[in-house]
Amino acid sequence: MSDDHTHVQEFFAARAAGWDSKFPDDGPAFAAAVAEMGLRPGDRVLDAGCGTGRALPPLRAAVGPAGVVVGVDLTPAMLQAAVRAGRDRAGRLLLADVAALPLRRGALDAVFAAGLIAHLPEPVANLRELARVVRPGGRLALFHPIGRAALAARQGRRITPDDLRAEANLRPLLERAGWRMTSYADEEARFLALAARED
Repeated sequence: MSDDHTHVQEFFAARAAGWDSKFPDDGPAFAAAVAEMGLRPGDRVLDAGCGTGRALPPLRAAVGPAGVVVGVDLTPAMLQAAVRAGRDRAGRLLLADVAALPLRRGALDAVFAAGLIAHLPEPVANLRELARVVRPGGRLALFHPIGRAALAARQGRRITPDDLRAEANLRPLLERAGWRMTSYADEEARFLALAARED
């Protein structure tokens, strides 16, 4: 496992137990972001970097009982917290790296990724791997339940021009990885970039 992966695992393992209590009001924001993806009953969707699984219940509600919901995370403690919260009932949980997904090409209709992009060691390659497992025309949602400026202020830092989530940086990054950005919102209470898988 690379140093990047080890650091990500250590960061989230140390925070897994208290993650949901630290962010107790995010449920409606997750549900609203999922609603904007336009999922249909029967769709197959991945929650990439699912953490404690907060997106799994709204994803399941969107795709219905005939749909497929898979949550993938690199950190065992996060998946254990998802099970303790009962969110494994909304989708199948897999311990795996989003950089090398155990899924076949074009297996999915959509990918939801909350707070993931800041933790990708190789953003273009990693987003290309997400594109690999999605059918042409399928959707990607990059979400955070707080906007870039508000998150930076919370963390006591400034937004820098090289921030991957800035629209001017994210749009070409997605294009290099096989996605076409279809909408972009960076507001006080949420960040949501939607993209479609190119043919």
